[in-house]
Amino acid sequence: MNALPGSQVGELSTPRLAERIAAYWVLIKSRQTMLLLATGIAGYLSANPADMSLRTIALMILSLFAAISGTTVLNMVIDRDIDARMARTAWRPLPSGQLSVRAATLYGLALLLLGLGLAFHLSTLFGWAVFGGFFFDFVIYTLWLKRRTALSIVFGGISGGMPILAGRVLATGRVDLLGLLLTLSVLLWIPSHIVTFSIKYAEDYRRASLPTWPSSYGVDSARRFIARTNGLRGITLVAAGWMLQICPYSLALLAFSGLVTLGLSLWAIVHPSERINHRLFKFASIHMLVSMILLTWGALV
Repeated sequence: MNALPGSQVGELSTPRLAERIAAYWVLIKSRQTMLLLATGIAGYLSANPADMSLRTIALMILSLFAAISGTTVLNMVIDRDIDARMARTAWRPLPSGQLSVRAATLYGLALLLLGLGLAFHLSTLFGWAVFGGFFFDFVIYTLWLKRRTALSIVFGGISGGMPILAGRVLATGRVDLLGLLLTLSVLLWIPSHIVTFSIKYAEDYRRASLPTWPSSYGVDSARRFIARTNGLRGITLVAAGWMLQICPYSLALLAFSGLVTLGLSLWAIVHPSERINHRLFKFASIHMLVSMILLTWGALV
């Protein structure tokens, strides 16, 4: 068989390379990773440390991004059989065969080790906080509880709260009450992120035999659970803003955005619909991002 001319080889290989790069990017769940990264940055900047430097911030961002991404990739490796049974995830790189399990595992481990190495280089306590996020997410949530109980989201929520705690720890050198409050605010965000999703894709989760809050305790209970946690999250964020002594305008906007989220949650109970559920899912993430910006900006000005 004659070899293809160089130009034709390039035309064939370039799309394949681009597809593989895209597949590796999909594995890190970029939107979720970036949101958690934003909380870590907010945790650091909320302390407004006197010795703040661009080098420290850059290394912290790289460390958190790599550790969160690596943990997510390893989760995708473990959950590839679940993804294969769910219509919304069957296209992902591992169940669809775009990437091998070995390649994804090495990729995830490389990212995780890079993130942890940088974290411990910056600060021992910061390193343990970042490691805690990996441990709660991968070991406790994914390996142990995810396939056993709907309450696994509590530990998934703790892991989600570790980046903001880590950022605060790096800035202050200790675990303080404000850092714990910020961690709690992310934990209380998880139900709006996950439970609303499990309501929308209930059939997918049933097909994958995954216990969710709606399937275990009922959809009405799930909606009430979301409303309670959203209400508590609003209170927690306002309390954190008050402790940070952020400017009154930022504090007022923080309270208002929390009330809007709570209002959507209550509306979903009174007039349940797929549209309201979807809006709540979207707005909860927007609210978390806006809250991080308001807390950061309010603390720095």
